[in-house]
Amino acid sequence: MTVTTDQAQWFAQAFTQMVDNVDRAVLGKQHVIRLALTCMLSEGHLLLEDFPGTGKTQLARAMAGTVQGTNSRIQFTPDLLPSDVTGVTIYDPAKQTFDFHPGPIFANIVLADEINRASPKTQSALLEVMEEGRVTVDGKAHPVGEPFMVIATQNPIEQAGTYRLPEAQLDRFLMKTSLGYPDHEATVAVLADAKTRDRTKALEPVVTSNVITEMAALADEVHVDPAILAYISRLAEESRRHVSIKLGLSVRGCLAFVRCAKTWAASQGRTHVIPDDVKLLANPVLCHRLLLTAEAQFANITVDQVINQILSEVAPPAERVA
Repeated sequence: MTVTTDQAQWFAQAFTQMVDNVDRAVLGKQHVIRLALTCMLSEGHLLLEDFPGTGKTQLARAMAGTVQGTNSRIQFTPDLLPSDVTGVTIYDPAKQTFDFHPGPIFANIVLADEINRASPKTQSALLEVMEEGRVTVDGKAHPVGEPFMVIATQNPIEQAGTYRLPEAQLDRFLMKTSLGYPDHEATVAVLADAKTRDRTKALEPVVTSNVITEMAALADEVHVDPAILAYISRLAEESRRHVSIKLGLSVRGCLAFVRCAKTWAASQGRTHVIPDDVKLLANPVLCHRLLLTAEAQFANITVDQVINQILSEVAPPAERVA
């Protein structure tokens, strides 16, 4: 099955409606909103890292409000237990049975706020559910349903009392991005509406969870030419032998690249991926998967600089492919 032009146009129209709806709550950040929705429709999880007060929680809540499904929020703290996330089995004396009480992870969109403040044991409780879409309690698996997305936030400052996410868990996130501060016009618009404490409360859902599942399945059928696949493979190989990189792009990272590129192409109303899709998505897909060497960190080299250098050195396919 290949996506038709009509299907791609329908996808792009629905995608734009979602972007416009979220933009009502998160002003002036359309590109980041598009990245976040691309992540959701690629059936992945999103890591938002930014300074306090830039709208990370607002973005997550606005996305949840745009989809007519269930959503929950988990405030991660050092004393949070794994069972506080996944749920717990409790004995019912009246029925003389053990009943499972699901935790807040059982929702279509889960906001994991300040994930790096939880202990490694609690962070690891997310690993299985993010990868497998289920949790196991007392030896019994409980699926969380579809669609399912974790939007985690972390603060790059105030590192005292936090626990850095290990590389294995970072790799579970399809994308990592940041909002940054809004521009002058967006800031003035927010200040002019200062009486509104939570802009997400006014949002109405524009799609159902079933439509999200349908759009995700449609994105899977977007055509990717072998030349594009070879391009992504060459980028991965170059990252592994780059002098400033200790840990390069894995095969799972390459698969994430392809999935995101397909969804981004469909959001533009196209039935195929082009090299520019790969270039545009390189930073959010790769930035948390590449690990710098100690020498590179000492020289103040950033991951973004390395990614841009790799993109400039690896030639994309010469012609637009379809």
